[in-house]
Amino acid sequence: MLFPSALRTLVPMLAGWAITVLSGLGLHADSTTVAGGITVAVGAAYYLTFRVVERLTEKARGPAWLLLMVGLLLGYARPPQYESGDDIEALIRASRR
Repeated sequence: MLFPSALRTLVPMLAGWAITVLSGLGLHADSTTVAGGITVAVGAAYYLTFRVVERLTEKARGPAWLLLMVGLLLGYARPPQYESGDDIEALIRASRR
């Protein structure tokens, strides 16, 4: 599940950058640090907005097309499915050896 998870992290970051660069928000960042902070904030807002819509649509058993569109805007049509906590605990124990 690394690929879907990576896409769902990278796509909002790229969207945050694109929205910041291409928007006419009038934000003039003179330093790289400020520009980076704005990009991260916009990317986080983008991610949270679409994740909340995705979650609410799932819970309300909303239309499949909306889930598909929101998923694609996050970079992958479906949220990653992770294994149970028991498997994670086994991986942690194995990594300590």
